[in-house]
Amino acid sequence: MQALVVIDAQNEFSEKGKRPVPNHSAALEVIKQRIEQSRIERRPIAWIRHYNHPHESLAFVPGTWGAEFSSGFGPNPGIDIEKEFQKNVYGAFTGTDIGSWLKEVNADEILITGFYTHGCVSTTAREAIMAGLTVSIDPDATGACDMAHEILGKLTADEVRRSALLQLANMGANITPLKAGSI
Repeated sequence: MQALVVIDAQNEFSEKGKRPVPNHSAALEVIKQRIEQSRIERRPIAWIRHYNHPHESLAFVPGTWGAEFSSGFGPNPGIDIEKEFQKNVYGAFTGTDIGSWLKEVNADEILITGFYTHGCVSTTAREAIMAGLTVSIDPDATGACDMAHEILGKLTADEVRRSALLQLANMGANITPLKAGSI
């Protein structure tokens, strides 16, 4: 069975957040479609929420607007196969019980959506591959930010996203857009 993993669909990545992602709204729309599909098919949904320690950053601080799920997102309390997992590192498997929960719900495959493609999505995908799970990623349901380095140069958010996805595909992740040809 395939479980949906929604990584960090939080306000901090919106245009008003401290870590804005240019395609945040568009990615949320695709994530929303994936959630609806999973609920109709009664597939498990793992909701991942990132928190920073207050001394690390002003972003993702517990109890702040930025750390909250985006409007309309988060586990549905009436559905027993949806669960929230909280993390303070990039990967959703590190420091959480998501691995044992996936076994409990008989999920041997995961479909990953969420933010940052190059950080938390990538790390979670790698952890899942190492755990022996079949990993799929909807590229249109992920987002990244522009990146720059004084020696390495600059990449746009879309280049960062596509580069991370290309690396994950090379490692065995399936790239499965909801709409063919949308990347």
